[in-house]
Amino acid sequence: MASTSADRVLRPESGRYDELANALRALAMDAVQQANSGHPGAPMGMAEMAVALWSGHLRHNPGNPGWPDRDRFVLSNGHASMLLYALLHLSGYDLPIEELQRFRQLHSKTPGHPEVGLTPGVETTTGPLGQGLANAVGMALAGKLLGDEFNRPGHVVVDHHTYVFLGDGCLMEGISHEVCSLAGVWRLNKLIALYDDNGISIDGAVDAWFRDDTAARFRAYGWNVIGPIDGHDVVAIGRSIADARRSADRPTLIVCRTTIGRGSPGRAGTAKAHGEPLGADEIAATRAAIGWHEAPFEIPDTVRARWSARDLGARREAQWRLGFEAYRSEYPALAAEFERRIAGDLPSSFHEAASAAMIELGQATTPVASRKASQQALAMLAPKIPEMLGGSADLTGSNLTDFPGCGAVRAGQPGGRHVNYGVREFGMAAIMNGLALHGGFIPYGGTFLTFSDYSRNGIRMAALMKLRVVHVFTHDSIGLGEDGPTHQAVEHAASLRLIPNLDVWRPCDAAETAVAWAFALEQRTRPSALLLSRQNLPPQARTAEQVAQIRRGGYVLSDRPEPQVVLIGTGSEVSIAMEAQRLLDAVGIAARVVSLPCSTLFDRQEAAWHEQVLGRGIPRIGVEAGVTSWWGQYHCVAALGVNSFGESAPGPQVYEHFGLDAKALADLAREVLAREVRFVRSRS
Repeated sequence: MASTSADRVLRPESGRYDELANALRALAMDAVQQANSGHPGAPMGMAEMAVALWSGHLRHNPGNPGWPDRDRFVLSNGHASMLLYALLHLSGYDLPIEELQRFRQLHSKTPGHPEVGLTPGVETTTGPLGQGLANAVGMALAGKLLGDEFNRPGHVVVDHHTYVFLGDGCLMEGISHEVCSLAGVWRLNKLIALYDDNGISIDGAVDAWFRDDTAARFRAYGWNVIGPIDGHDVVAIGRSIADARRSADRPTLIVCRTTIGRGSPGRAGTAKAHGEPLGADEIAATRAAIGWHEAPFEIPDTVRARWSARDLGARREAQWRLGFEAYRSEYPALAAEFERRIAGDLPSSFHEAASAAMIELGQATTPVASRKASQQALAMLAPKIPEMLGGSADLTGSNLTDFPGCGAVRAGQPGGRHVNYGVREFGMAAIMNGLALHGGFIPYGGTFLTFSDYSRNGIRMAALMKLRVVHVFTHDSIGLGEDGPTHQAVEHAASLRLIPNLDVWRPCDAAETAVAWAFALEQRTRPSALLLSRQNLPPQARTAEQVAQIRRGGYVLSDRPEPQVVLIGTGSEVSIAMEAQRLLDAVGIAARVVSLPCSTLFDRQEAAWHEQVLGRGIPRIGVEAGVTSWWGQYHCVAALGVNSFGESAPGPQVYEHFGLDAKALADLAREVLAREVRFVRSRS
């Protein structure tokens, strides 16, 4: 099918391509001008690249953007969004011209940067440069692993490519090094990147700050490199894509030399074309220069007919579905499993496995680190949930993200389910986003909590895109001890809780850890972060009702009649609160202990639950081995925590140094009750 489609467009007798490219240029400059905002230069410069790919090679069905075996297209330089919107509109997606006319306007389907889930045909949210490329690596890895798992002799049901457009900015970002190195190691031969090498960025000609030998760099990664070629020669680009598709064991970079703002007499090749409207006079001059005489947002019917991919896309999908039905006849169980995985439904065995993990871990009688409890939960859940694909940023033995029989993901060795990402936290986060976007996998990955700073924007993008991704962050506090302040998370838990749509779990024992994993896997539209301890945590006694209440994010763990003070703890500090409760019992003070394993989930509960758990008119004191400012949202009159960087010493000594113990918490409660002061206290 691929060769047929290429012949359809790229044969010389197919006619000229300039009217196809100029339709893209016209829509881009018209939409940016009408919005008085945007980036016309890149869409105008990449127009021929888009014609060669979208009219010659891209296998997609505008009538069904979710066709499982479609090619994926990622616009990593997302500021060029009008190129993608013009392509989607012209090829037949449900994106009418009125939406292009509303470019960058409130509630339009054409926001300033592409957003997945908002615009039909957009595969990922791009704009933070380099991350689209990283997402594409994740998509290509997903396609490879699914093909290894489900394809059978004579039945190739997973056989698609991932294409990505990228610019100089994407290659300047460090994440591009992280993920492209991995793509070469993994031999992702169905990943094809087209580099818009125009030499211009916002500040001007990039050779003053970007002189990499990009081709040599990618060859060193193990990529196939084609070019530089003329990025305005549709036939040459099409042939290069065809060559790239024949690569058996390497991803491909096609270096396309282009002119930013091509067609604009006064702006082409300059930074002025990058991020501002061309202006009415320059648009008129451009129309004359390229021979485009249509009114703004008007496309001739003959051009629309040449661009439309609806009929061809429908035929391609229909052919694939015929093949899939033959596959189903021979392999009914595999076909059903494939469809379940692509739909994102958990297997029927999930709830049984989750319940078993909860029961087993909830019956623990000896202290265990929550990172170890996490691994124990994985050992029970992952064999029942084959779409779980885990990994670590070179800390597997510390994060404990592997499980018995998981196997390693290696080029040429199908079947592995554990990914060694190397020391690439940001790349790991963004690749996991690509895996989730592709479908068929629930990715999770581990590193130390303090290194969530490296991956933060990838975490934020997962939350923005509403992806089911699980971040496993171990060594969650000063409790890790000797590695010292560089590795001791202090502000990180509070900081992650600020990200909208991200569930942040800090479980206090094995039972809460099991619930955290089960809940995270159930969330189809939000990522989760599991903040886990290095040090052992004592198990807490609970009733069956309390076990169920863990899933509400916060609950009363231990109570006293007519409590005088509420002690609210998270993670490892819940045991401190429990011991402080006993100390207060000895002096006649009744304290309630609230465990808050997931404040973000607790915040979504109804007001009545908040009052039932936290009480009304009772002073509240928070305790967590981190910054204390965030406790104000629960109207705590005081908090025990750490508002400075940590120290290098054994964990118990560090806790003692910062005054994080049961006696200090009990003394603080007595002080609050005796003086009725309202303050926030911490040691530094």
